[in-house]
Amino acid sequence: MSTAVAIAAEPSPRLSIIVSKGSLDMAYPGLILGNAARMSGVDVDLFFTFWGLDVVTEKKVDHLHVSTVGNPALPVPTMLGGLPGVEALATHQMKKGIEKLELPTIRELLQILADSGAKLWACQMAMDMFKLKKDELVPQVEGVLSAMDFIDRSKGAQIIFV
Repeated sequence: MSTAVAIAAEPSPRLSIIVSKGSLDMAYPGLILGNAARMSGVDVDLFFTFWGLDVVTEKKVDHLHVSTVGNPALPVPTMLGGLPGVEALATHQMKKGIEKLELPTIRELLQILADSGAKLWACQMAMDMFKLKKDELVPQVEGVLSAMDFIDRSKGAQIIFV
């Protein structure tokens, strides 16, 4: 007597990334993780909330800077980080390093992600709080979602908060 065994199809891997900070040094981690996941065949949703909206705001995406005040990883005392020119210097140094590694710009990474099938979403509450409209965002943003809608989209996904 033979017994049939039903084998459930393995669900496709999914990753949801919450991008909550808009400084240059905090924009890259979420975008690079999203790109690596897409290259590995993982479905990716990125949710830009609070200052993370700067990463996808048309007027700000090309002008992100390194945050020097209160950045514990910076080898500079916090007091010095607030001095005129320190933030510009740190940003310049990071951009130089990015260029040397031939990494894409933030704008290019957003396009790469969208072209690869990643879904980019803006947070409705943060959009309302900062009085932003959808047409002020880069065109790669698929739409604006509430936090609950994003959580619904993320069911079964691994969630990373950046």
